[in-house]
Amino acid sequence: MTEHNDVYIPITCGQHSQYELAIMHRVMLLLTWRTESGQTHIGKLMPLDLKTQTQQEFLIARGNDGHIHQIRLDRIIHSDVNEAIKA
Repeated sequence: MTEHNDVYIPITCGQHSQYELAIMHRVMLLLTWRTESGQTHIGKLMPLDLKTQTQQEFLIARGNDGHIHQIRLDRIIHSDVNEAIKA
């Protein structure tokens, strides 16, 4: 049986547009997201790209440590451009 967490839930067009604009303008994001295993992360990330894979959408972003993250969009709990700029 598939758990609810494994079912991709599309995000709103408005949220998707915010990520696209952040990528185009190279604006840092302060993100809170949950991994597949359920662990919560908070980080300041530079969004690089959006990609679709197996009918799921992902944000590709680089952390301050240079690590590249692939975050499923429906696992992003909170995103804030202004907070990242201030931090």
